[in-house]
Amino acid sequence: MPHFDLVIIGTGSGNSIPGPEFDHWNIAIVEDGLFGGTCLNVGCIPTKMFVHPAELADAARHGSALGINAQLNSVDWPGIRDRIFGRIDAIEDGGRKYREGPECPNITVFAGRGRFTGHKALHIDLHDGGTSEVTADRFVLAAGSHAVVPDIPGLASGPDAAGTAAAAAAFHTSDTIMRLEQLPTSIVILGGGYIAAEFAHVFSSFGVHVTQIARGKRLLKSQDADVSAQFTKEAAARYTVLLETKVTGVANTADGVELQLYGPGGPHTLQANVLLVATGRKPNGASLDVEKTGVRLDGHGRVVVDAHQQTDVEGIYALGDISSKFQLKHVANHEAKVVKHNLAHPEAPRRSDHRFVPAAVFTDPQIASVGITEDHAVKADIPYAVKVQQYADIAAGWAREDSGHFLKVLADPATGLLLGAHVIGPEAATVIQPLIQAMHFGQKAQDVARNQYWIHPALSELVENALLGLPEPRRAG
Repeated sequence: MPHFDLVIIGTGSGNSIPGPEFDHWNIAIVEDGLFGGTCLNVGCIPTKMFVHPAELADAARHGSALGINAQLNSVDWPGIRDRIFGRIDAIEDGGRKYREGPECPNITVFAGRGRFTGHKALHIDLHDGGTSEVTADRFVLAAGSHAVVPDIPGLASGPDAAGTAAAAAAFHTSDTIMRLEQLPTSIVILGGGYIAAEFAHVFSSFGVHVTQIARGKRLLKSQDADVSAQFTKEAAARYTVLLETKVTGVANTADGVELQLYGPGGPHTLQANVLLVATGRKPNGASLDVEKTGVRLDGHGRVVVDAHQQTDVEGIYALGDISSKFQLKHVANHEAKVVKHNLAHPEAPRRSDHRFVPAAVFTDPQIASVGITEDHAVKADIPYAVKVQQYADIAAGWAREDSGHFLKVLADPATGLLLGAHVIGPEAATVIQPLIQAMHFGQKAQDVARNQYWIHPALSELVENALLGLPEPRRAG
């Protein structure tokens, strides 16, 4: 049974840990899927590579208010797909070959599924049909998450009404939808979160008839309530949105799928060429049997870690989707840097900083957020001052004839320190960055607004004007 100094399970952000400081360690990397993890292969990178051409395809929709009469002639889906995955698949292949090659003589790569069998002992079912048993002094759990498939009749094989075996209805998740052979005429997207929203934007922009189904009263309900309401309004104007609707069954048809639905109008059916199930992702800790090595899972299935990313078991760390409530690549990258330092310098460990984690939804309109929402402040009885700045009230907004989009900032009324920021509108993910910086470095709203130049007329003036609109901090005495 080979013994290693370090075993890393997962090659997303975990693959960034091996470096020169560990050249004297014997390291194993275990990967059950594609090298590079979710972000590179089926997540943030390929989705955003689809989002950009979608923005270009959808540009004509915004032209009429500006005096531009344009139309989309065609979309070369196979060409777009092959351009994207021609690049990504080459990176995946190159990353694997690099770790397996002579450049990494101290690293052994196991292609297969690992499961713990005891304390710091891992059984690996290799893809080539063999098995391996390994032990290690240290482990890094970076195996990510997987797409959730809800328990809906027809989505999994089982007995039909007559009691005989029934075939599962065909469906896609975010892991497979981007590799469709052809652009469908119609698609049903099940889910109300950011994955569903981004794919609804992409397919709608490419001319596909989109129907999005959500159980809640709004889309993106985890966002600020005003942002969520505005997005839901705009999404419903672009494509069909069915809210407060439950899918009670799914079946194959000659042309695709048929869904049985129950919503505000009662039961009805819906047909489409393609079904995308985008109802979230679940951590992979349970599939690794981590509890057999003494590692705990919380009520959400996440590996429990402390501020240093260490589990209850000394020498076993976890990072990214498998342990974090923030299923975001930039969080996983941050945590990987912390783990890398703590492996190399256990005598002086660093803590992860999860105080102000930003996130964006790359839809149209684009959305970005950081910090607490107004609803959270109210429920937690946190004092706050708020300013909502409309895009329509800055020159860059006039240039776009923008309507309905805004930045909302929340600040501590006593200190002027920012508590949260929420943007819906053009380039929201870029517009919000000065506010993320201000929160991390403890800069007061009025100082950020007044003590620097703001380019005119740029979208960044949205931030300047929002901060100037906050009340002056109250002075003691």
